[in-house]
Amino acid sequence: PSGGAVHRLTPEDAGWTWISLDVRRLAAGDRIDRPGDGSEVLVLVLEGTCRVRAGSTVFDTVGSRASVFDEPPAGVVLVAPGEDVEVEARTSALVAIASAPGGDVRRTAHVAPGDVLVEARGSGPARRVIKNLLPPSAEAGRLIAVEAYTPGGNWSSYPPHKHDTDDPPNESQLEEVYFYRFARPTGFAIQRVYTPDRSLDEVMVARDLDLVVVPRGYHVVGAAAGYDCWYLNVMAGPDRVWRFTVDPDHRWLMDWDPARPSAVAAGDDGGGPRDR
Repeated sequence: PSGGAVHRLTPEDAGWTWISLDVRRLAAGDRIDRPGDGSEVLVLVLEGTCRVRAGSTVFDTVGSRASVFDEPPAGVVLVAPGEDVEVEARTSALVAIASAPGGDVRRTAHVAPGDVLVEARGSGPARRVIKNLLPPSAEAGRLIAVEAYTPGGNWSSYPPHKHDTDDPPNESQLEEVYFYRFARPTGFAIQRVYTPDRSLDEVMVARDLDLVVVPRGYHVVGAAAGYDCWYLNVMAGPDRVWRFTVDPDHRWLMDWDPARPSAVAAGDDGGGPRDR
């Protein structure tokens, strides 16, 4: 895409119902204008600093890092359906704007960096660090968003799991998108997406700035050795609940409890090399 656009994903593009995602690179002074509609919107300042206006509310400084591998979490502004959005870059910036049809909760708010829970998941070669930008516990209508840091050689979204079936209280139906960055631009990860009956079974190479959609099926990510990996996850579905089913073949590898997040120690929150 041109005009600073890195990705523009619509439900029609993805063949699904809920998630739209617009990722753009901005120079200082560049602006994004998005008219209000029936969608809940999430502005994510992934790199750089921006001024964000949501309706009549102005958040003067959103974002506080030069790289997704720096310590602070992404800048986050949740925008209620119907409110116009204006994003103006104060520095060069990488911005993602996610949206989904509005839900029952309609709220506009800036998520302060100190309010973002940073947790460790897994152990050994499956250890990764998650920053819960807009977790299921947050007050929001439809969208869920996290960013994950996976050291090179480690596995993430692990063990393989799925959330494509409305089966409470066991599983919820959520579409999901992955947006990738690597500490070195030549880095890559392997992502597999597959259904229990293998009618969908795809293995793909995810490179820097790539986007992967997961409409259904189990999914898992392996970062190539030597290439620290970061990705943004956005999820949405008919209900704002994150319940998943682990692939029975790999359930024995489940070594973390989603109901009891494990906060990471200071200085161990997912920051990594900035050699890009």
